[in-house]
Amino acid sequence: MTSERLTGVPASPGRAAGVVVRMPARVPEPRTSRLTGDAEAAVRAVEEAAAQVEADLADRAGRASGTAADVLAVTAAMAADPTLAAGAARRVREDRLTPERAVWDAAGSVASQLESLGPPMSERARDVRDVRDRIVAALTGAAPPGVPDPGHPFVLVASDLAPADTAMLDPAVVVAVVTARGGPTSHMAILARALGIPAVVALPGAADLVDGEEVVVDGTVGSVLRSPSAEDVEHARDRVVAATFDGHAATRDGVAVDLVANVADPAEARAAAAAGARGVGLFRTEFCFLGRGEEPGIDEQVAAYRAVLSQFPGQRVVVRTLDAGADKPLRFLTPDHEDNPALGVRGLRTAVAHPDVLDRQLDAIARAAAAETAEVWVMAPMVATVDEARDFAAACEAHGLHQPGVMIETPAAALQARHVLAEVAFASLGTNDLTQYTMAADRDLAGVAALSTPWQPAVLELVRVACEGGAVHGAPVGVCGEAAADPLLAPVLVGLGVASLSMTPRALAEVADTLARVTRDECTELARLVLDRPTAEAARDAVRTRLLP
Repeated sequence: MTSERLTGVPASPGRAAGVVVRMPARVPEPRTSRLTGDAEAAVRAVEEAAAQVEADLADRAGRASGTAADVLAVTAAMAADPTLAAGAARRVREDRLTPERAVWDAAGSVASQLESLGPPMSERARDVRDVRDRIVAALTGAAPPGVPDPGHPFVLVASDLAPADTAMLDPAVVVAVVTARGGPTSHMAILARALGIPAVVALPGAADLVDGEEVVVDGTVGSVLRSPSAEDVEHARDRVVAATFDGHAATRDGVAVDLVANVADPAEARAAAAAGARGVGLFRTEFCFLGRGEEPGIDEQVAAYRAVLSQFPGQRVVVRTLDAGADKPLRFLTPDHEDNPALGVRGLRTAVAHPDVLDRQLDAIARAAAAETAEVWVMAPMVATVDEARDFAAACEAHGLHQPGVMIETPAAALQARHVLAEVAFASLGTNDLTQYTMAADRDLAGVAALSTPWQPAVLELVRVACEGGAVHGAPVGVCGEAAADPLLAPVLVGLGVASLSMTPRALAEVADTLARVTRDECTELARLVLDRPTAEAARDAVRTRLLP
């Protein structure tokens, strides 16, 4: 049988061969029928079902770690959101709808409101519908949404995956993920990379893949091969990098490259240390704050930060201050409503109205740093101006934190890097948001998934400009966005002047393996090659031709 290659958008690197298992159909829409019994009993049934779903998701969050735990905690909080329960209760009492129909309609109203806000809040509409399906399943006794369990390893194929499902994927069973929708920097893609599962998103023809057929998935280049030959399958297995990472990475001619880890909580810090990471390029501190109605106390923050710092004695840990807002709202810090929260009060901007929250966090970071031996650097998210960088550096200095830095996530910060980096000691490129803002493309929207890639020449040009700006002051510029975990893109980033690459620990070995096969001059040549290409696809193809057999 002749093989057929489908091409989508690469989302998580790696190759895998396996049989297709499709995601089961979602919970069916309940019929519109009227309540015949006690309305208050029906309201209580809704409340109990929502509480059951919240408890299940919270339990999953407790058993997960890092980004997966954060995603599950946010979804659990959504199940407990009184807006959904109140909307369902009103429909039961006033319209005499059955509990399941009332929940369905109430969730539809909430999801529509979120979609009207635009990205990134529109992304939460999918999560609302996932919670809706779980509550309806609890009310009707139907099977709840979830990843199938056929009893053998498989390639999971779906229209899209809710974060709550992706967070619980077992990489020993789900060898690859293919979706018809989504983008390369969506929560699903980020979680797949953290789990080391190859993934392709926005794949035309995904709906045609059938249960039981064998495919080869290449998440590095974004392809799915149908009816592969035995040689194709064997080649896919041979490309798996089995080597472990010993903490050191260098080009073929011996130029060292600093590979470090992204971590989101103490459990991920332990996993990163066990994977050979010799430091942390991005410590996300949101785990202390998410899912809470009030700010954690300083002592609680100190204990949490020390649990991460203690895993890296004598090594650099870059702590990012609270990145609230947009898709991570906090009731005590961010506005209740913004028409376009992706362009609103988020990251460092929350300190304008709440400088005390930043002050207390910097105090906690300083205390944790004093109690441990890790070399602590601190950076602020969502910086756009020189004034913001200068003010943040002064706030850090006031707390005895002498290595302040900024996230470069906006084109403004990249273009002004030579001025911004005159005020701080270092910068780290957050390529997920930098790509989103540069290309004006929602990272979760399948319709613009081809735009949502750091291979875009415009994005890579901004990386180059930012690195040149840092070089003026001898300030290192790293990458802590998901682009750092792409083994094809890593040598390009090094060639553009990036000083360090911070990634999910599972990607360290493969990125180190790729860098060991090229010289420093070849990295520079690859960088020139991609900047000279007019499109992201042409840039990726040019590097793939050079690096892959």
